Amino acid sequence: MKSCSTNLDAFEYEEKDGKIILTGLKDKSLTEIVIPDGITEIGSWAFYECSSLKSIEIPDSVTEIGGFAFSSCRNLKSIKLPDSVTKIGENAFTFCSSLTSIEIPDSVTEMGEFTFVGCSSLTSAMLHGSVIGEWAFSDCKSLSNVKIHSSVIRRCAFMDCKSLTSVEIHSSVTEIGEGAFHGCDNLESIKIPDSVTVMGDGAFCGCSSLTRAEIHGSVIGTGTFCDCINLTSVKIYGSFTEIGDGAFTGCDNLTSIEIHNPNTKIPENSFDGSIEIIYV
Repeated sequence: MKSCSTNLDAFEYEEKDGKIILTGLKDKSLTEIVIPDGITEIGSWAFYECSSLKSIEIPDSVTEIGGFAFSSCRNLKSIKLPDSVTKIGENAFTFCSSLTSIEIPDSVTEMGEFTFVGCSSLTSAMLHGSVIGEWAFSDCKSLSNVKIHSSVIRRCAFMDCKSLTSVEIHSSVTEIGEGAFHGCDNLESIKIPDSVTVMGDGAFCGCSSLTRAEIHGSVIGTGTFCDCINLTSVKIYGSFTEIGDGAFTGCDNLTSIEIHNPNTKIPENSFDGSIEIIYV
């Protein structure tokens, strides 16, 4: 196994405005690397297609990971992001097909598009950063367990994650973007906390195995649960300020909706046919 020490000479880098930015790895056959302390940024494309790389250690001095920084590192199995990282660029980890889990620290305030697309072995994600980027985990075919402590889930963030069975949305979340969980075929239940005040169109559209939804937020977007063909139980809590058109259209097995606040009204165009509204 070829490994590398913290010697800066092993890397290509540039110095700019008093910062040291890694721009590449001189020997792409290395399997393990330790980035030297004092590096402030991992530049765009820095480790692109370093196909031998299996593990990497990132020091607390790093604040930014550039776009495509680790893209196509197909043997990268583990990486720990330090609490110093505030920005992860677009496509930063795309096609890291051996990566099995990821934890995003609280410090991350910006995440680019398509961050983990093509991470076909990724099974779990613990997300603490304030934002999850658009299409960040879309089509991660093995992703089954997600815990979200972020504030914003952007558009299509988990779209077509076909193995996703467990999603924990914590009370830190205020916004769920358009199509965020669209087509997550194996998701069986969802609980939306009362902290959610913005919900994009079709957030859970086409989740064909979804049977139960418990909604505490103040808004249900247009087409939120459309075509959830096996949805049978919907419980709505709190006082809703908005329920979008077609929120439950195409939910063929939904016969009733349970509402726990007498002030909440559901417009007739929210569903197909006749749905019994039960006030509890």
